[in-house]
Amino acid sequence: MSVFYQDFHQIYRVPELDALGWLEHGFGTRLVDIPEMYRSLATLKQIHSATCVAAKGRRGELGAGDALLENTPGAAVAVRTADCIPILLADERNRAVAAVHAGWRGTVAQIARRAVEAMRERFGSVPADVHAAIGPGIGKCCYEVGPEVAAHFGEEGRARIDLAEANRMQLVASGVTAERIYASNLCTMCRPSEFHSYRRDREAAGRMYSFAGIRAAVQ
Repeated sequence: MSVFYQDFHQIYRVPELDALGWLEHGFGTRLVDIPEMYRSLATLKQIHSATCVAAKGRRGELGAGDALLENTPGAAVAVRTADCIPILLADERNRAVAAVHAGWRGTVAQIARRAVEAMRERFGSVPADVHAAIGPGIGKCCYEVGPEVAAHFGEEGRARIDLAEANRMQLVASGVTAERIYASNLCTMCRPSEFHSYRRDREAAGRMYSFAGIRAAVQ
């Protein structure tokens, strides 16, 4: 299991992804302004869906959906979260990436599985070549839901749901090897000094950016 670490910008990174010299990546905190640092980001109007969008080197908001795909050198894609699970995918063979936003609705809609499929369809990605990093989100320790939501996860009555694990299982089912799935195990609600949390702070909560991109000068 990977241990995420913070760089000097207070961005969480994954050592195994650092080893891919062509890849830019990071999971932002409430302490850093990612859009200010990375002005070339592409984003989406996130709608808690299984919709995947190809960025094709474009910048700014590219429509509605919950996963952005990219393989253009010098371009980066990002999602915004404040309890939902951010997932970054990197195809080491084809040098392609995806940024995924997985709340409970997106998880039920299988957005992680769909993103892996979309990378295969668009870039020829083989799941065994894909690395997946599951970033900070609300943990099972804090995510108690009512019966209607719990039922989607096979639970009865009120229950605590592990969104990160649900998405990890989707990735494994999609063919991503367990050894290439890295989980932060960081709960956004538990760590107010580092992370925004909608459940904790409601309308006062900000959003954190998680991003992945291809370096313009590939190493």
